[in-house]
Amino acid sequence: MNNLKSIFRQAPVSTLLALFFATVAGATLLALRVLYTGNWTYTSLIWNLFLAWLPLVFALDACHQYRVAARRNWRVYLSSALWLLFFPNAPYIFTDLIHVKHWWPLGHYWMDLSLVLVFALTGFLLGFISLYLMQSVVANRFGKAASWLFILVVAALSGFGVYLGRIQRWNSWDIVVHPVALARAIVHWAMHPLANPAIAFGFPALFATFLFLGYLMLYALTHLQPRPDDQSAA
Repeated sequence: MNNLKSIFRQAPVSTLLALFFATVAGATLLALRVLYTGNWTYTSLIWNLFLAWLPLVFALDACHQYRVAARRNWRVYLSSALWLLFFPNAPYIFTDLIHVKHWWPLGHYWMDLSLVLVFALTGFLLGFISLYLMQSVVANRFGKAASWLFILVVAALSGFGVYLGRIQRWNSWDIVVHPVALARAIVHWAMHPLANPAIAFGFPALFATFLFLGYLMLYALTHLQPRPDDQSAA
């Protein structure tokens, strides 16, 4: 328990509380939708958001191990690998928008759209914080320029990971459960680049671009500095 507390001290308490509040709010909205409509269509959002929390936990542990233990501690590498494996689950929830149907006569469209966006935004922010934590480790170890190259690589890999999840219907744990079949799917994707370029390459490229730009904008917003006149006024 003490180790778990020390891990979560790597992120501000206010940030974690906001994420917990958003998670509870999303679950509450989902429960209200189930009561209102009588169906369980979007209950998978709970599982998807749980998976989106995992990268943050692994990133917090990686930062904790990097700071308190030797830099070459095996737990740093293990947590970093698990973080990278599960990280695409954070922005993946945006693809759940595909399930939003335009049931205009029933009036569910805006309800469902708002519900999915609440979960998607929470997942994206979870991913942003975990990515920021991992970037700080890379920057401390290799420098700021290398950390931004790291962001580009992660965005590209995540775009491909979301493609594997949404289009190919693979899961993060399939790398352990079905490694051979997953490897064959990736090889097939690489060997047939022109089979369906709009989906096979366009989808991961566009999602990687979306992820990188979203991270860049949030990074810029969180690093805003008050103007001198604002400081004097305060």
